[in-house]
Parts: sequence; structure tokens; C-alpha cells
Amino acid sequence: MSAFEIAVLATGFLLILAGCFCLMRTYHIIKIIIGIEIAMKAVTLFIAYAGHINGEMGLAQSFIITIIVVEVVIAVVLSGISLNLYKKYKSMDLRNIRKLKG
Repeated sequence: MSAFEIAVLATGFLLILAGCFCLMRTYHIIKIIIGIEIAMKAVTLFIAYAGHINGEMGLAQSFIITIIVVEVVIAVVLSGISLNLYKKYKSMDLRNIRKLKG
């Protein structure tokens, strides 16, 4: 393995760990959205790296575009939920989401 490959793998694993840590340590919904986005960027990095290794960059790029679209949809839906949560309870605490109806 070259230094480039080790750097890519280490960066990906660190991004996944940072995203998971962000998801586990907080109840603030904006921080959870950021943690999901960080972990998804690591997945995107791994897919690009896998495409580079296999020589199928076209296929990897199409998967990456799909992942980016899914990321945006998740972020928009969670942002809408967080806005409703803040409007109703003046708090971004995820534990209040059980009370949210309508």
C-alpha cells in the first residue's frame, strides 16, 4: 500500500468515527444532521477510492452523485423537522420530538 492509500483510508475512518461520535454524544438535532453529513462524506470518499482502485471511475461517480442527492434530501427533511421542533418548543432537543404531532 502506498502512502496515498493509507492516507485515504485513515481519513475515511476518522471521518466515520467523528460522525458517529457526533451522533452519539448529543440530542441537539442540528449537531446530529452535521454528524450524518460527516459520515456520509466518508462513504463518498470510500466509493471514490474503490472506483479508483477498480478502474471504474464512471460507475463510482454515478454512485457518488446518487449519494449526494440522498444526503441533500436527508438534510432538508431533518432541517424541516428541526424547524418545526424549534417553532413549537423553542428548543432543538431531539427528546421533544415524541410530543411533535401534526
